[in-house]
Amino acid sequence: MTAPFIIVGGDAAGMSAASKAKREDPDRDVIVFEKGEWVSYAACGMPYYVKGTVEDLEDLVAVTPEEFREERDIDLRTGHEVVAIDPQVKTVTVEANGERFDHPYGDLLIATGARAIEPPFDGIDLEGVFTLRSMDEADAIEDYVTAVDPETAAIVGGGYVGVEMAEALVERGVDVSIFEMLPHVLQPFGEETARVVEDHLREQGVDLRLETAVEGFAGGDAVESVELADEGVVPADLVIVGVGVTPNVELAEEAGVELGPTGAIATDEYGRTNVEDVYAAGDCAEATNAVTGEPDHAPLALIANRAGRAIGSTVSDDPTPTGETAGTAIVKAFDLGVARTGVIDPERAREAGFDPVHVTIEAPTRPHYYPDATDLTVTLVADRESERVLGASLVGHEGTKRIDTVVTAVTTGLTVSELQNLDLAYAPPFSPVWDPILTAAKVLVGKLDP
Repeated sequence: MTAPFIIVGGDAAGMSAASKAKREDPDRDVIVFEKGEWVSYAACGMPYYVKGTVEDLEDLVAVTPEEFREERDIDLRTGHEVVAIDPQVKTVTVEANGERFDHPYGDLLIATGARAIEPPFDGIDLEGVFTLRSMDEADAIEDYVTAVDPETAAIVGGGYVGVEMAEALVERGVDVSIFEMLPHVLQPFGEETARVVEDHLREQGVDLRLETAVEGFAGGDAVESVELADEGVVPADLVIVGVGVTPNVELAEEAGVELGPTGAIATDEYGRTNVEDVYAAGDCAEATNAVTGEPDHAPLALIANRAGRAIGSTVSDDPTPTGETAGTAIVKAFDLGVARTGVIDPERAREAGFDPVHVTIEAPTRPHYYPDATDLTVTLVADRESERVLGASLVGHEGTKRIDTVVTAVTTGLTVSELQNLDLAYAPPFSPVWDPILTAAKVLVGKLDP
């Protein structure tokens, strides 16, 4: 009998792999060890639970543990933490309910995810200081806001979590300040896009402090203020630390699994590590960047789901590539949508061997005569010599899902001229004749070939 397929971690990658493997090979034992109680949940929805848009935390669960066990015949064991992997004898060591045991595996997937970075701030352990990465943390924040009814909140970090939580807390009647060390919020989206977002955040009453370093937090039993490196003290009844994530790789590293240049687990195109029969996927693992061809760490939901599903096929004798990443992302910032894909940063593009050229345009999302047309700001980047589309960033009150058109151009290696000549759909309720993406491409073609 084939040895079981064991999965360490019940995140999106892990549960996608388990489900696919069981469908492909129903007779094989598929075991998932998850140290927590939550699996298969929409982490991106957590700010909207705090905001109140999502009423019940369990609404974020896509498939319950019971459904995995009863309907998909997956041996899901929550409350079970894998503390060691022994590739020599192909076993994992598991701790649960105060006991420890070893379990053999045939194939092993490491899907341990990532955790929120906790900088060594003074006072980070004070009551009222939170990170937001897990369902339990989301629940704790919501409970705290409900119980304490804070007047002021400080958000450290102007990335996805910071911007989304600013909206959530303003909706709850809290005065919000964002502290960002860099010159702009949403740094991966590019300067032009960030400036539009920053103006909008200020319009919504957010106290935005850029190029501002936080030293720590102060208070008695609970947080009362934020201490800044150069600007004194700012009152805060609640603090959200959102400065990024780091992959959970310690278990893999101790087992001899190699890490890549990003600090996440190095894998090949099938999700295989350097250790035989050991795979990695999701937020703990690297993927190949579709533009640069280099290893990248993109802890995003679709990448995790897709890689897990592919590995589930591969361990079932149907080798399937996990796919590349373009770093595509979209975020809601109050009334704005903000989206990006590919390589936007000029320095990163040059490091990858490109000579980046970009344009930023504003174009209407509908014809001028049709009601409710708004402007969409598009930044489009290409390589001067090859004219290959490298990336784009979009921001506007509607239409930011148009980023998917550029994603297709980036991942298939289209030139700007080829992008410009795409036959995109047109009708007045949806788009002008020249879609904003086509307009940006047309302008960039002129800049590349004056």
